Formats: sequence, C-alpha cells, structure tokens
Amino acid sequence: MAKKQTTKKANVAPEIKATNEMVEVTIEKPKPKKPTWEIKDRIYYLLRQRKPLSYSIKSSNIHWFDEEKGYERELKYTSNQRTPFVDEMIGDQRLEHIVFRNGYLMVPKEKTVLQKLLSLYHPHKDVLFYEYKAEEVAKTEIDVLENEIEALIAAKNMDIDMAEAIMRAEVGSEVSSMSSKELKRDLLVFAKKNPHLFLELAADENVQLRNFGIKAAELGIIKLSGDQRYFMWGSNDRKLMTVPFDEHPYSALAAWFKTDEGMDIYANIEKRLK
Repeated sequence: MAKKQTTKKANVAPEIKATNEMVEVTIEKPKPKKPTWEIKDRIYYLLRQRKPLSYSIKSSNIHWFDEEKGYERELKYTSNQRTPFVDEMIGDQRLEHIVFRNGYLMVPKEKTVLQKLLSLYHPHKDVLFYEYKAEEVAKTEIDVLENEIEALIAAKNMDIDMAEAIMRAEVGSEVSSMSSKELKRDLLVFAKKNPHLFLELAADENVQLRNFGIKAAELGIIKLSGDQRYFMWGSNDRKLMTVPFDEHPYSALAAWFKTDEGMDIYANIEKRLK
C-alpha cells in the first residue's frame, strides 16, 4: 500500500494590520548631574586688596541654608572631621582657625573640607574674601583687551569730523585749538584708556549733532541762557528751544535738531558755519 504523503504547512508570519493610532513614546530626560568637585590647590584673597599681616575669619557659629533639606545647617571647621557640617560630625570636634596671611590664604588640595567650606558654604564668601579663579580672570582680561582693540581700530579709522565730535564730548572747547595730528593722537589715547566710553560715544547717533551745537555756541551763532533752560539766537536773543528738565542742554539740542523745526534751524546754522 502506498503511504499517504503528509504535507508540512509553511510557517506564515502573522498578518499585521496597519492602524492610524499614534503610539506615544515617553523618553525620560537625564537628570542633571551635580557639579563634580575638582581636586586642586586653591587660593583665596581678601577683598578690596587688603593685606594685613594676619586676618581671621569665623570658623564656627556660622550657618548655610540647605535648599534641598529646607533648613539652615551649622558649619564648623575642625582638624579631625571629614565634613564642615556639624550635623554630620561624629565624636570629638577639634576647632581650627582660618587665618589669612598678608591678604591671602593658600589651601592645598589635601584640605578638601576647608576648601569646600570657603568655596561653597561660608557666609563671608564674596563679602570678606573670594576664591581666585585663573580661568575667570583670563576671560575678563580677554574681554578687556578685545574691547580695547575694538576701540583702537575704530579710532584709527574714524574720520576727522567724528573724531572732533567725540573729543569735544571728552575735553570740551580745547578741541577747537587742536591740529588734526593732535586730535588723532588724543583720540587714540582716549580709546585706549577708556574703550567702553569711547565705543559708547562712537555709537551715539547724536554725538555729531551735539558737537555741531557746541561749535555754533562757541562761534556765537546761538547761545545758552544763564540758567541753562533754553537756547536762543546769538544775534537777537530770540528763543529757539527750551531744555527739558533734568536733560543735558547740548544733548537736548541735538535731539531737537532732528525735529521738523530743529532741522530748519540746523540748516540755517550750517550755512553760517560755512
């Protein structure tokens, strides 16, 4: 007899039906890590460049508010404990003094407890003393140098009219007797000594208008009243404009020159200056 052939059924993958349903996947954001403490030597300076032979700051009976715990914790610096927190100390507590010599205190990396007390928790941090941070000092010095370079480049490329306007704001009517070389020299010196103020004046859209007004007053075309409350024509004392309260007269005049009435007066003065 012939044997019946048995046929094996092929494994068929289950049918997956497409749906329009959105599957929401929640990805947990990693929790921010607490900053790690860098093991290194640290140096602390008294503020205001004070340099007494010795200066002690409090090493006990001081407190720090712990935001995580929600209450103040007492601090103490000891020679035999591994923490500055009194509530974490075990056994005898040998109090140590914290003394600055000649205005500074060098704390080696081995004294981590003292470093953390001074850098993180002490209530007089940035009040009586500060931690010297070379990187932050370098960043500040770079900002100052870049500001100075920017001011010097701007001064070098500045036209003579703008240079005169800025220097008049700085030294007043002396500018009128300066040669162009003297003016350029003093402009560069000013930019180097006070780059921030120089750049502010260079960006001030009214500085040239203010200079224009001062020149007109120096030549007697216009004049400022004795009480500095209004400007008038120099020839007939006819009033031109009133200086608003608490404003610098020539700054107010410069702003007024940009009004409809002021523009007409500006054009009139400009003709007389020529």
